[in-house]
Amino acid sequence: MLNAAGLLRQVAATGYRFTTVTPLTHQRVLARRGREPGATLRDIFGWNLPFEARTVPPELLAAMEHAGVVARTGSLLRSTVRIASLGDDLFLHSAYPTVEENAVFFGPDTSRFARFIGHALAPRHTQHARKPQQPPLRVLDVGCGSGAGGIAVARALAAMGIVATVVMNDINPLALQYTAANAEVAGVPVTLAQGDALSAVDGAFDLIVSNPPYLDDAAQRAYRHGGTRLGRALSARIAADSLKRLAPGGQLLLYTGVAMVDGEDPFLAEMRPLLAASGTDWSYTEIDPDVFGEELERPVYAHIDRIAAVGLVATQAPEAA
Repeated sequence: MLNAAGLLRQVAATGYRFTTVTPLTHQRVLARRGREPGATLRDIFGWNLPFEARTVPPELLAAMEHAGVVARTGSLLRSTVRIASLGDDLFLHSAYPTVEENAVFFGPDTSRFARFIGHALAPRHTQHARKPQQPPLRVLDVGCGSGAGGIAVARALAAMGIVATVVMNDINPLALQYTAANAEVAGVPVTLAQGDALSAVDGAFDLIVSNPPYLDDAAQRAYRHGGTRLGRALSARIAADSLKRLAPGGQLLLYTGVAMVDGEDPFLAEMRPLLAASGTDWSYTEIDPDVFGEELERPVYAHIDRIAAVGLVATQAPEAA
């Protein structure tokens, strides 16, 4: 994508806002809309409807063409990206439906992840204020996707007067392109690190956040597939690796989903010995008891009760005085 940040700035200048919904809700809204072309920027960049060229101001259409994000569908045009709003920020992410292997997902999970970050950071950093002469916090967003998590961290810390350097990691090069544009428009300086989770970065971090894929995806798409053990393998690996890379006083904020079996949480059971060995103080919360319920119709989930969104907060002991 060429100059995607320029396009995002133009859209932001219009006051655009759009809350991105689940794929199932999106599908239902499109079915209700029928075949009518898009008439507004929300139609074009939110609901991702085809549109007539005259619907868009010429300078905005030129920006879309310059960014390489417009395609022709018969006599109509269609954006190959969507734009979501979260707080005061806008985020480029993949077109609907997100079926490609390198799709960059943004949805209700992203909003829950950002809220989880805000709630988790507030008590820790108000109680443990950093002195002005201390170096910036070193922050890592593992599997950053659109960059929403890292940007939410930067926003929350800045509001507390805390300076941070943010590293955005993803295995998907397209995700880092979106992240770079989204962070630039948000005014958040970031360093990009392409590769497989923590293997792509060196050293210890004061804060690690992650919202890994957690479904058992039949197509094993990178943005959706959490690996073996009902999709929890990737989250478990990121948690284990992150606990080893926390600086003194450092914190891990992990938001993920768990397939609950017979009323039990197998992810928490797997984490308990790792957390005990790490010596961290930790808390674990069930954020939403029932997400992606349609997945239970698939054979791999035939024996589970539900998929729940959960949040793990683990804090390393501070350096001895």
